[in-house]
Amino acid sequence: MVIGNKISSSPAIINTPFGRKSPRQAIALISDHGDPAAEIGREEAGGQNVYVRQVGEALAKLGWQVDMFTRKVRPDDAAIVQHSPYCRTIRLVAGPEEFVSRDALLEHMPAFVAAFQKFQAKEGLNYPLIHTNYWLSAWAGLQLKQQTNVQLVHTYHSLGAIKYQTVEAPASAKARLLVEKEILEQAQCVVATSPQEEEALRQLVSLGGHVQVIPCGTNLQTFRAIPRADARAKLGISAMEKIVLYVGRFDPRKGIETLVRGFAKVVESSAEPVRLMIVGGSEPGQSDGIERDRIGALVEELGIEDSVTFAGRQGHDALPVYYTAADVCVIPSHYEPFGLVAIEAMACGTPVVASDVGGLKFTVLPEETGLLVPPQDVDAFAGAIGRVLGDELWAKKMRKRASERVQQNFSWGSVAVQLSDLYRRLLAQSLSDELLVAPAKTIAYSASGAVAMANRTKVS
Repeated sequence: MVIGNKISSSPAIINTPFGRKSPRQAIALISDHGDPAAEIGREEAGGQNVYVRQVGEALAKLGWQVDMFTRKVRPDDAAIVQHSPYCRTIRLVAGPEEFVSRDALLEHMPAFVAAFQKFQAKEGLNYPLIHTNYWLSAWAGLQLKQQTNVQLVHTYHSLGAIKYQTVEAPASAKARLLVEKEILEQAQCVVATSPQEEEALRQLVSLGGHVQVIPCGTNLQTFRAIPRADARAKLGISAMEKIVLYVGRFDPRKGIETLVRGFAKVVESSAEPVRLMIVGGSEPGQSDGIERDRIGALVEELGIEDSVTFAGRQGHDALPVYYTAADVCVIPSHYEPFGLVAIEAMACGTPVVASDVGGLKFTVLPEETGLLVPPQDVDAFAGAIGRVLGDELWAKKMRKRASERVQQNFSWGSVAVQLSDLYRRLLAQSLSDELLVAPAKTIAYSASGAVAMANRTKVS
């Protein structure tokens, strides 16, 4: 635990939900907008939520006391959600208790830091290591690092330097780019989820700082191959129908429009019945609900409404049924640092057609577990989907290879072991006053000025 600016060799004593004292070392995972306890598929609830929740629970099994901090967005939501005896989500009040888009959250982050510190004081806790997720959490982590000798680890989940190449930059863009550079240079370690993400960090953000590649994982007990006939029977799908699957949020950057337009070409050229199943979505009126309506209108415009099913949001336990029932899972994202859907699908033995971007180039092996095509290329997606649907023998080989690849490389248990080793190494080095990296160079603006900067550049 932290005493002054030093970390004690004695772990913190934690009160468990059963009234016992635990000598486990407490660590904090911060995911400001990605609530680990949220229902996956809700607005802003996607891969980051899964990552933090699964990592937290797996780390708890390895002997850590894991506290996962997020922002409370609904007054009726529980302040603390206990996932297991040594892993919990803590929802902090920072700004209005309502959904606020990520692009508007920066102004509430000082309140988030204050609420985090208040919780520590109330519980009598100090966290010698904090693992932040996404740039807003990085801002909070940098503030906390200024005040104590905390060991700071960060995972980006997405990069502004890449995102702003394809979308209009919001008012917070300048602050985001600054924080993303500062966290790389000043954190004890940045965890990249693929070699491609590490390369992007070095090319687009900074050559300073320490990066370690630790991939994402999947729950192999949940995501596994089951008899396809059983999966199709549960969903009421004919054995003769070819199924193309999309799983994820409704967001223009997810490339669903490209998929729908490509699928329309597949329908036109296919002699067999083929169906597109779109799994995911949020409540009407929210931003992804608006995108859902736009995609629905496009489906009608293309005249393929009879061949498209909007399955809505599905629980994690139901997803393996959809993956297994499908002939191919399509991930048409403009960019993905990793792409959890790819390994979930492959774990269930489903070939993947994905954009040739980011971490998807790491997870998908072309011609072995699926195909990679240029993002936003309608004809390329149509052709790749048609290839998989049209060659059953090859697809069968890919299903087997896909499942094997995930089992060998992408379990949450393996991810947690690597993170745990990193944490212990950082804590040991902190105790011996050794630094993992040289001190970062001073940059033009500090993270503490990022909120002021965002306010100055805010569009009226």
